[in-house]
Amino acid sequence: MNADIHPPDMSLSFGLAFVGGYCDAAGFLLAKTFTGHITGSLVLGAITMAARDWRGALAHFSSTACFLTGVPLSVLIARFASVWPSWPMLGIAMGIEIILIVASYLALAFHRASAVEIFIVCLSLALGLQNGAFRRTGGISVHTTYLTGMITDLIANKAENVTFQMTPRRTTALDPKIGLLWGLWAVFVLGAAAGAVAVFHFNAAGILGAAFVLLAMIVRNSLVALRTQPAN
Repeated sequence: MNADIHPPDMSLSFGLAFVGGYCDAAGFLLAKTFTGHITGSLVLGAITMAARDWRGALAHFSSTACFLTGVPLSVLIARFASVWPSWPMLGIAMGIEIILIVASYLALAFHRASAVEIFIVCLSLALGLQNGAFRRTGGISVHTTYLTGMITDLIANKAENVTFQMTPRRTTALDPKIGLLWGLWAVFVLGAAAGAVAVFHFNAAGILGAAFVLLAMIVRNSLVALRTQPAN
C-alpha cells in the first residue's frame, strides 16, 4: 500500500510493528531462522552451506525466497482490491496473514516430517506479505517486520536535525516523523519480547498470539469504517 496512512490510523502501523517483532522472535525460537527479513537468513544460509548442512541451508534460503514472494503477492491483492472497493486491501492482506500464521502453527502441532520447513514457508510468506502491503505511514517509508531501515532513518534524521540546529539563524521544530520512528522501533522490540515470552511458555502455540493481534486489528478497523460511513 503506497498511499500514506492518515494520522487517526497510526495505531495500525504500531500494531503491525508489534506483530512483526512478535513473529520475528517467535519464528527464530521455533525454526532457528529469521522469517521477517532477508539479511539474517542469507547469512545463516551461507554459514550452514559452509558447514555442509544442506537441509539447514535450504530452510534459510527458502525463508528468504518466501519473504520476497510476499511482496508481489501484496501487489496482486492491491489489484484485486481496486476491482472490489468494498474489500480493503490491507484487511485482505491481514486476513491471509492470519491464515498463514495458523497454518504454520498446525504444521508444528501435527509433527509432520517437514513441519519446520512448512512453518518457515508459511511464516516467511506472511511477513513478506505484511512488509509489502504496508510500506508508508505519516509521510515516511516504514518496515514493520525488521528494524534496520527504521534505525537508519532515525540516525539520519537525528543527524540532520543536529546539523540544522548548528547552522546560524536557522531553527527547526521537532520533526514528528522522528517520534513516529521511535515509536515503531519501541513497539517492534516490545513485540519481539512478547513473542519470545509466548514461545517460552506455550511452545509452538505461542505463535498464535500474533494471529489474535491481527484479528483484533481487523475488527477494530471494521468498526471504525462503519462509524465513519456517511448516513444514508
